Amino acid sequence: MVDTAVDGVILIGAHGDILMFNPACERLFGYSREEVVGQNVKVLMPSPFHEEHDRYLDNYHRTGERKIIGIGREVIGRRKDGTTFPMDLSVGEAVQDGASIFVGIIHDLTERERNERKVAEAAARLRAVVDTAVDGVILIGSKGDIQMFNPACERLFGYSRQEVIGQNVKMLMPSPFHEEHDHYLDNYHRTRDPKIIGIGREVVGRRKDGTTFPMDLSVGEAEQHGEPIFVGIIHDLTERKRTEEQLVQAQKMETVGQLSGGIAHDFNNLLTVMIGNAELLAEKLRARPDLRQFCETVINAGERGAELTRRLLAFSRRQALQPVTLDCGRLLEGMRVILRRTLREDIDIQANIDGQLTRAFADPAQLESAILNLALNAQDAMPEGGTLTISATNATLDPRYQDEHPEVLPGGYVLIQVTDDGMGMPAEVRERVFEPFFTTKEVGKGSGLGLSMVYGFIKQSNGHVAIYSEPSLGTNVKLYLPIAKNLDREAPPEEPEAEVPRGSGTILVVEDDPFVRGYAVGSLESLGFRVVVAADGREALAKLASQGPEIDILFSDVVMPGGISGWELAERAQALKPTLRILLTSGYPLETMNSRVPHIARWAILNKPYRKADLGRRLSQILEAG
Repeated sequence: MVDTAVDGVILIGAHGDILMFNPACERLFGYSREEVVGQNVKVLMPSPFHEEHDRYLDNYHRTGERKIIGIGREVIGRRKDGTTFPMDLSVGEAVQDGASIFVGIIHDLTERERNERKVAEAAARLRAVVDTAVDGVILIGSKGDIQMFNPACERLFGYSRQEVIGQNVKMLMPSPFHEEHDHYLDNYHRTRDPKIIGIGREVVGRRKDGTTFPMDLSVGEAEQHGEPIFVGIIHDLTERKRTEEQLVQAQKMETVGQLSGGIAHDFNNLLTVMIGNAELLAEKLRARPDLRQFCETVINAGERGAELTRRLLAFSRRQALQPVTLDCGRLLEGMRVILRRTLREDIDIQANIDGQLTRAFADPAQLESAILNLALNAQDAMPEGGTLTISATNATLDPRYQDEHPEVLPGGYVLIQVTDDGMGMPAEVRERVFEPFFTTKEVGKGSGLGLSMVYGFIKQSNGHVAIYSEPSLGTNVKLYLPIAKNLDREAPPEEPEAEVPRGSGTILVVEDDPFVRGYAVGSLESLGFRVVVAADGREALAKLASQGPEIDILFSDVVMPGGISGWELAERAQALKPTLRILLTSGYPLETMNSRVPHIARWAILNKPYRKADLGRRLSQILEAG
């Protein structure tokens, strides 16, 4: 039995000499029986057990104190070639001829250890995949308790792992799903009727701050310790939904434009007949001035109708443009004189033109008409007077900007901005300003086609138009015109980024828009900064109160909800920590900020949209200035 045993069997005398060494021991240790019988068993032990064995055996004979005899434990064996291996050793004691004799049973643990190592390595690889996954991965127990919550889930929901482990997954669901979850889970356990398991569907998630977001949820089921366990893969659909909405809006504007263009062409035919016949009739009524004036009225009305059709054609991008290589600086200087004569005297006109301005490729007559339209709108928004600022500079729209505006080609542009410090617009008006016939003016004071014409002209010129406006903060319209060297309108190859200054320290980012906030956080972290995040001024002040000593720079949007603006936050933040550096950001030009909040010039301003390089350089300047 001993000779055929799979495990090693070794017989050891009272003084540690090997008396028996079975074939399994020979295979385990690499010694033949003849090489070890009579030798001290410590020959099979690595250091430091080799050196300590005699002392341990002597102590046992004197005191009876056991460390392994009759117990069994995992130890290390030493082979003939000096290598070691893990083994389970059980030692029993008997008496032979009045002296102790020890029997050791040796089980090789090499394979078990190898398997355990493979399992540990596989688990480590799986953990690495889960932890670095872009999508959220969540593990849910049979009772709905959260057992795993990867870093992507932390970013999506705003909870830390410690906050959710052990909690019911319904905390991540808005009403009515929150209230229905337990009932659904019980029903699934009873009937095995899946509504989402193994299917995947679009659902809504609830963040820690109570806001919701669309997500694609795929749920799989496995078994653990005899009970079901669920694995959820969560993909954030926020960006996709936003892009879809923008595409729908663009398609809507395109459809309305096509309809408007068709109507304008047909209406022009009717106007031709009306005006032509009215003129003929007027000639025949020269002897009757009383009747001739009715003809003149018809002709004047027809000409006004013709002006409306021209604007409709501009919106539908069917007007005939005559683009040329254009010096926008010179055009704006000429427009300044025209505007001075056109606008009221209580409107102060400012012009800021970049001395290194690139030439654009556009129709100068249509550009003048667009600027005039914007200036007249600005005047209406400043009934008690104010400042109108027209600026021109070079600008770059990068692929990140294209992600938010799919219709825009990345590359270089000439940016013309028309800014007023008037009443501004609420969001519901801002979203519709480019629609034809939409107007907030009184009846008879606007056709609703001015901004539509601007929109159509810029789009037909292969440019881009954006508008920033908030109630009481005025309006800023950005016209991006293609530069003359990009006539092929192909997206230019991406130029290698200039080295962006890196930094260190902690920045408190305050931004209510989650998309802009996410971009700012990612940019700052890639620049080497630690980031603390707040969604509004009140949360920012709370973070400053609790983490003030750690925070070096406040980076805040100017216009935010919650009752505390960016400049008010800056003042209160510096009162809490006078050494705090401030960087504010806004979609409004600096001129508008200065006119409405004169003391804002104390702080650095970064205009939106900004690139990571712009942010890095601005922060570097602030840090160098001390």
